[in-house]
Amino acid sequence: MVLCASLSHAEVLDRVVASIGEVAITRSDVEREYRLERFLDGQWPPPAPDAKALDMARERLTYQKLLLEEETQDLSHEPALEKTAAEELAGVRRRFVSEKDCQAALSSLRMDEKQVLQTLVDQQRILRVIEDRLRPEAAPATPQVESYYRDVFVPEYKGTRGQPVPPLTDVQGQIQEILVQKKINQLLAEWLAELRPSRRVRFYGAVTSDK
Repeated sequence: MVLCASLSHAEVLDRVVASIGEVAITRSDVEREYRLERFLDGQWPPPAPDAKALDMARERLTYQKLLLEEETQDLSHEPALEKTAAEELAGVRRRFVSEKDCQAALSSLRMDEKQVLQTLVDQQRILRVIEDRLRPEAAPATPQVESYYRDVFVPEYKGTRGQPVPPLTDVQGQIQEILVQKKINQLLAEWLAELRPSRRVRFYGAVTSDK
């Protein structure tokens, strides 16, 4: 009876809020993800999360884990990704008043620099998975580029700048990339929707903080 009571108490303190197959994601995982995201954005100490912020962090964390499973080759130790991660961490450091403050934040997260770097590498791996899978399908047709230039770029440019509107040939690459990213976001949502049932992704109720 004592053991059952202890397990019940643990479940209340740190219940499972999502799962991918047999892999559980707990409330403490989500709260740590929220705090880590704020740390990487330079928002420290982090504002207290509401239920919506925690639900969004849970979704991001779940889909990050799901997409890492879609990696066809292990990129966790690729030098280029590690270099980018190190540069990103250096940028995070510069947002703090002092190195002491940065280390105090890491201590509060219960993480060291190696763990943060691995998180940043994993983010780069996820971007690579998305790019490799979806960018080939996201190239816009010429009429789409022309339409965006005419209907969106030109009106916005006239409304914010007092300079002549550049010709399409000068901004074509910029517009193409905007349209590619929009299409990738659409394709990513569709891909995740397809993966959820096959990978048995489940979300359990709203995430509430114990703070």
